[in-house]
Amino acid sequence: MEYIYAALLLHKTGKEVNEQNVKSVVAASGLQVDESKVKSLVASLKGVDIDKELESASLVTTTIAAPALGATTKKEEAPKEEKKEAAAEGLSALFG
Repeated sequence: MEYIYAALLLHKTGKEVNEQNVKSVVAASGLQVDESKVKSLVASLKGVDIDKELESASLVTTTIAAPALGATTKKEEAPKEEKKEAAAEGLSALFG
């Protein structure tokens, strides 16, 4: 994962994502550089528009997360209402 982060950091700063730059970022983080991972990552990113891919990924995340968050909120609200009603019923029994 650190190699992907290195590539994203290089892209964010406007530097070229190449083997030497990725190695430098990974080494600067204090990790041992794995040459095969660096070569694989750089080869995988050849011809990829990183900005477009990041935009696409954030759209997918938003589309997936929005309904799930809405469903979670509705589930959380129902037990709170039930607890308030149960508490009110209990108090009315005490004071009749």
